[in-house]
Amino acid sequence: MEDLEGGVDYLADERKTAQFDLQAMKILWAGSLHRFQVADRMARLVASDPEFQKDNRVRLERKELFKNTLRKAAHAWKRIIELRLTEEEASELRLFVDQPAFTDLHWGMFIPAIKGQGTEEQQRKWLPLAYRMQIIGCYAQTELGHGSNVQGLETTATFDPDTDEFIINSPTLTSSKWWPGGLGKISTHGVVYARLIIEGTEHGVHGFIVQLRSLEDHLPLPGITVGDIGMKFGNGAYNTMDNGVLRFDNVRIPRDQMLMRVFQVTREGKVVQSDVPRQLIYGTMVYVRQTIVYDASRALSKAVCIATRYSAVRRQFGAKNGREIQVIDYKTQQSRLFPLLASAYAFRIVGDWLKWLYMDVTKRLQANDFSTLPEVHACTAGLKSLTTSVTADAIEECRKLCGGHGYLCSSGLPELFAVYVPACTYEGDNIVLLLQVARFLMKTVAQLGSGKHFGTTVYMGNAEYLMQSRSSVQKAEDWLKPENVLEAFEARSLRMSVSCAKKLSEFSNPEEGFQELSADLVGAATAHCQLIVVAKFIERLQQNISGEGVKDQLQALCGIYALSLMGKHLGDFLSTGCITPKQASLANDLLRTLFSKVRPNAIALVDAFNYTDHFLGSVLGRYDGNVYPKLYEEAWKDPLNDSIVPDGFHEYVRPMLKRQVRTSRL
Repeated sequence: MEDLEGGVDYLADERKTAQFDLQAMKILWAGSLHRFQVADRMARLVASDPEFQKDNRVRLERKELFKNTLRKAAHAWKRIIELRLTEEEASELRLFVDQPAFTDLHWGMFIPAIKGQGTEEQQRKWLPLAYRMQIIGCYAQTELGHGSNVQGLETTATFDPDTDEFIINSPTLTSSKWWPGGLGKISTHGVVYARLIIEGTEHGVHGFIVQLRSLEDHLPLPGITVGDIGMKFGNGAYNTMDNGVLRFDNVRIPRDQMLMRVFQVTREGKVVQSDVPRQLIYGTMVYVRQTIVYDASRALSKAVCIATRYSAVRRQFGAKNGREIQVIDYKTQQSRLFPLLASAYAFRIVGDWLKWLYMDVTKRLQANDFSTLPEVHACTAGLKSLTTSVTADAIEECRKLCGGHGYLCSSGLPELFAVYVPACTYEGDNIVLLLQVARFLMKTVAQLGSGKHFGTTVYMGNAEYLMQSRSSVQKAEDWLKPENVLEAFEARSLRMSVSCAKKLSEFSNPEEGFQELSADLVGAATAHCQLIVVAKFIERLQQNISGEGVKDQLQALCGIYALSLMGKHLGDFLSTGCITPKQASLANDLLRTLFSKVRPNAIALVDAFNYTDHFLGSVLGRYDGNVYPKLYEEAWKDPLNDSIVPDGFHEYVRPMLKRQVRTSRL
């Protein structure tokens, strides 16, 4: 067997063909030079620390796997303290450890909930404890019988005026809290959502800070039943997280542990709306959803990086010059892979824009300007749905693009898929979210001609033209013009929304109509969200982009993203009359040209993500392309190979082999 060790870069020839400034693209991907430097430093810090190694994760049984998570979380916290890392650096370090852990919910949900919904006094009391990790929190909203429908939650919080306490109770089996990460075994506290009841009257669902376990011996407090909900999909993957079940048997908490920034209960049991607008609470939701969109670009780019590098390493069929052809040179591979590469860049760009949008809406909310809130809410809900659904499907597609080896855990793709796919459900089920977007679109369509369109619906102000327009594309290159692409996407989105609105108006009961037409409405919402991504990609290309050849590559990726979407949803574009079959054919011709343009740059475009081999966790996606010796090496690490003759052979198989089988005579 040939020895391929020795630090050789098997992808060096691929890297030489790049036609753009790689460092400039790395900075653009990261968002700024500062963010690039922080991420690069933290990624290397984690990758060089043996405590964080993860290549045995898929082989560990559950208890060992979970203990491994606790060890890594503790080590990460130790390094954060020792190195006096900033909040930004600490967050990046936890990200590059790349193992779902109770700390994710503590920092990502528990703390933001207290910041967003707690009074200043409550924040002064609880946040210092949380920031020092003297308490560990989770976010207990979802129940066994209710997920997306928060208003349907059954857990109750009944005010007792005699003792100035709330009594938290789980009245039914289905009211058990179910799924919160960190709850199963580790969290000491939770922000628990329950129906507020005062003197027999319900006052909606509110958040309460509830201590779950003793800070002395970590045992559940009286009246609390808590545990882990069991194994989840995949090897390793999300099984590193203690998703939990929680039941309350009339647990009493002080009145001041209800999060009261917006809605307050007085000592006398009076309900008071504070002078803080309730809309401010939406700020937390917008923040979490924009983070999910940004994370989608990261998960998708990991999968694409693995599939692209392996596609350049793998050779199959059609020998030329005595060597088989690289899989990445087949147009069938390019037509499946390059739109996913383009999607990763598109989602990163829209994720950066959402960060700006979050800051903008936060400033407006603080100034009591709620005008943009419905649009921002619809936008973040829709983009959360779109990006997570596409990413989950794309990771699986990348696995298929890696052929048989993609099915091995050592490819990194099965675990990446299993870790990522819950994003389609948490923080709002993706179909439910699209239906929320559809409701917003129907209200917007009802205002056509009012001049009240702004933000992501500004195109609807141009309804008169878009309802009649016909694409002017006459040759393939015309699809390179951003205005032609935008017009087609705007016309498709508007016409689908208007069509739904017309059909809805035929129902005497609007809710009945909404149920009946829900599949059409999801289609209209999807078209609107895809338009946002295309529009933001085009908008970014019109801004300052530094680095030789960078803009050129991004333009090619933008074209691939938009035109491959057009091909995928061709029925929409043709049935609404936005483009003709001939124009669709020209778009397909241009796509092939764009694939050829990206091909010499493919490896450099995934190098721009700047991922360490540790973070990728994939033999197939190794930076040096040295795939086969490493796959061979990994195989021998499996515990099944610890013994030559497996356990159970002598007991079960040997008797079969040795049994004298008599043939019966007729």
